Amino acid sequence: MTPDRFFSLMLLLASRNAVTTQELASALGVSLRTVTRDLNWLRDAGLPVTAQRGRLGGVTMLPGSGPDLTRLTPGERDHLSLAGLDEKQRAELDAAVESRRALAKIAAAQLRRVDELLPLTDVVHVDSRPWLQARLSGTTPASLIGPVRRGRRLRITYDSPREPRPRDLVVDPYGLFAKAGTWYLVADFAREPRMYRLERITTWDEVDQPRRIRDNQTLAAVAAALIDQWEHNHAAVEVSATIDRAQIERARRILGQRLVQDDQEESTTGHRVRIHFPHLEDVRTLLPFGSAITVHGPAEARTHLGNLATALAHHYAPPPTS
Repeated sequence: MTPDRFFSLMLLLASRNAVTTQELASALGVSLRTVTRDLNWLRDAGLPVTAQRGRLGGVTMLPGSGPDLTRLTPGERDHLSLAGLDEKQRAELDAAVESRRALAKIAAAQLRRVDELLPLTDVVHVDSRPWLQARLSGTTPASLIGPVRRGRRLRITYDSPREPRPRDLVVDPYGLFAKAGTWYLVADFAREPRMYRLERITTWDEVDQPRRIRDNQTLAAVAAALIDQWEHNHAAVEVSATIDRAQIERARRILGQRLVQDDQEESTTGHRVRIHFPHLEDVRTLLPFGSAITVHGPAEARTHLGNLATALAHHYAPPPTS
C-alpha cells in the first residue's frame, strides 16, 4: 500500500460511521481486491478495523481508535506505511527510528484522547517471521534501499536453486517486498516480472542507468500478480477428503490456504474439504494425520498414499522371529 493510499483510506474510515468496500474502491480508484488486501493489511498492522455483512453493514474503525495523523512530518508519514512490518524488518530497511517516531506520536495522541485506554502500539505486536527461521546470509534490504529509491538498474548475481550455477542478471527494480518474513527484490528481467530472494543475491552493483519498468505498473500490483501466478502453479493436484471433527483445526494450521472447507457445519462423519498440492508426491503431507483424514480422490492420490503407508509399515515392521 502506498503512503498516499494509506492516509486516504484512514481518513475515509475515520470520517464515516460505515462504508462499503465498493465505496472505498471508488473513492480510492482501485479494485475491490486491492481494497480487501489493504483492509487486511490494516488489521495485520494492529488497527481495529471491522467489517459487517448485510444491507446496513460496512467497514468501520472502532470509535476513538482512528490515529491522529496531523502532527506527522512527510518523512514520518512515509515511514508509517511500513507499520505492517515488525521491528526486525523495519531495522533491516534502516527505517526503525522514523517508524518508531511516527508510531509514538500517534500513540501519544491516542492516549490524550482516550486516556482510559492503553495505546494500540503497547498492546499489539506484529512479528511476521516464520517460526524456527535460520539466520540467513546474503544481501540486506538496507543495502539495496538506496539504489531502489533512486530508481536505478541493478546488476545482480543470483544463486537460484533451479540453476546449476549463479547467474549474472541486469534487472529493473520495482522495489523490496516482505512476504512471510522473507525479503524479495521485485524487478523486471528482459521486460518480464520476477521476484528474487535477497538471501540468494550474492553480489550486486548499481548500474548508472535509470530503471526501465513497464508502464502503469506498481510494486504492489506486480507483487500481487506474481503471488497469484505462483499459487496457481503450485495447486496442480486437488484432493477431496473428509477430516475428523477433532482434527480440523490442526489441519487448518498445518495446511493453511491449501485447505478449502466445503461445509461449515459439523457432520457425523467430519468435514468435507479440498486440499491443493503442487505435485502428487506432496500428498505425503497427509500421512501424519493417519486415519483422521480420508482421501476420496483422485484415485492416483489414494494409491500413492496407500503405497507410502505400506512402505512406512514395512520399514518399521519388527524383525521376524526364528
